[in-house]
Amino acid sequence: MPDVPDLPARDQMPFDVVIVGAGPAGLAAAIRLRQLAIRDGRDLSVAVLEKGAAVGAHILSGAILDPRALDELLPDWAERGAPVTVPVVDERLLFLSARRAFAWPHLLLPPELKHRGCHVVRLGELCVWLAAQAEALGVDILPGFAATELLTDRNGAVTGIATGDFGVGRDGVPHAAFQRGAELPARLTILAEGARGSLAGQAIRRFGLATGDPQTWGLGLKELWRVSGAVPGRVTHTAGWPLGNAAYGGGFFYELGPNLAAVGMVVALDYANPHLDPFAEFQRFKTHPQLRARLAGGERLAFGARALTEGGWQSLPRLAFPGGVLVGDAAGFLNAARSKGIHTAMKSGMLAADAAFARLAGKGSSAPIDDYANAVAGSWLGSELRRARNFRPAQRFGLLAGTLYAGLDLFLLRGRAPWTLRRTAPDRARLVDSGRAARRVTLAPDGVLTFDRASSVHAAGVAHAEDQPVHLKLANAALPLAEHLPRYDLPEQRICPAGVYELDTSGDAPAFRINAANCLHCKACEIKDPSANIRWTPPEGGGGPNYSGM
Repeated sequence: MPDVPDLPARDQMPFDVVIVGAGPAGLAAAIRLRQLAIRDGRDLSVAVLEKGAAVGAHILSGAILDPRALDELLPDWAERGAPVTVPVVDERLLFLSARRAFAWPHLLLPPELKHRGCHVVRLGELCVWLAAQAEALGVDILPGFAATELLTDRNGAVTGIATGDFGVGRDGVPHAAFQRGAELPARLTILAEGARGSLAGQAIRRFGLATGDPQTWGLGLKELWRVSGAVPGRVTHTAGWPLGNAAYGGGFFYELGPNLAAVGMVVALDYANPHLDPFAEFQRFKTHPQLRARLAGGERLAFGARALTEGGWQSLPRLAFPGGVLVGDAAGFLNAARSKGIHTAMKSGMLAADAAFARLAGKGSSAPIDDYANAVAGSWLGSELRRARNFRPAQRFGLLAGTLYAGLDLFLLRGRAPWTLRRTAPDRARLVDSGRAARRVTLAPDGVLTFDRASSVHAAGVAHAEDQPVHLKLANAALPLAEHLPRYDLPEQRICPAGVYELDTSGDAPAFRINAANCLHCKACEIKDPSANIRWTPPEGGGGPNYSGM
């Protein structure tokens, strides 16, 4: 192990509030904080850190926006030019077999599955616009800085964050371009990193915040296509084929403009079959006659993948800890029944900002936990998640029974069932031995409608500094080959949609390779690894995918 020279002290940039993550939750919190400060005549400094090279670079969502939270935050958003211009004009839910599609009657859809009044958006563009609104209010937006460490005082309370160093070689030794990270001390830290945030994970473990059911996750995969004949605002959701009962999930096709569409799939990560490959299932999905016809003659423009939280109300952790709070998907506010999380993320950020400002201004309790958690419970956000609390756990009953239960719970009981379905085990514990599971048929990509992982990584605009430490850490480097290969047929290579994990059989003995430069930052590997052996850590700030406009 080479000697590492003593590192210089970090520069300090103090703020009243530091927000980690420039997604909808973090930006809504920043905007609300500055709105409150301006109305109260206070000088409150707020900074938002974003690990992507630019705001929106790491943002990925379907996406359909319920404008409810945006209406509350910026009522004149339309006059301000928000990129929310495509209202939903038509919607369908299709149940797919291998060759056919059956439309569910619209009148029998519960309100959670109806989208009138919503808009089809490109979330990256919306976040760029929200960042501009925040900057106009005096928020400092700092892209390209990965927050890697929680700063704490002698009592263990969080006092801000530190960013990662630049210019450290793969061997861990700083090279000529080395630049020390910075410390951002803060009176309050808001973690808005999205699903499976690294600092949020640190806070959850350090302060014992995971008091609810184990979180459950999905992996969302999406492509942006240039097509012809699309109807702006027409949205289609699908269930059934190709997943069937192998995994909970479904597809979507959102028409964004006359020549632009988003096609995608969400695969729940509590599946049992270690042979299942979410990326391959998404590519297979596009070969259905319904999708093939819509994409015929088109061109794939971009690709991306990202984990999302699906556990809902009973999987929420404690929302605050000494010195900070969790907001958005870092806490798990997505409503799986509606397949929507933008409005809930924004509302959580706004409620956290209200509690934080009251505390910092001396108007609330000394600790924000009661104010913020109580505000969530008493708001439409809490009501919406409580109403949908049984939807996702019911999907363990299978496609048919889960659908029937969802109809009973949401349509007839209106979410008022006197019971709450529970989860007892994390997603990784669901995998069975490969010998007990059916192998999935492999689909050969054609490069026109279906694609391989390598071309998809290129379509995601992934770029990392090559000479840096591998940011995907193994607790036990021998475990993949010693246990996961014989027991699960090395599921790491299928869990990852970007080909990061590879079984190399070209030498005298098999080798387990980590191609960290391919990483999409989706976090699926850390979630689904059957032994919790993989730990995702932030690479150099600015690295990763470039989801501009996704």
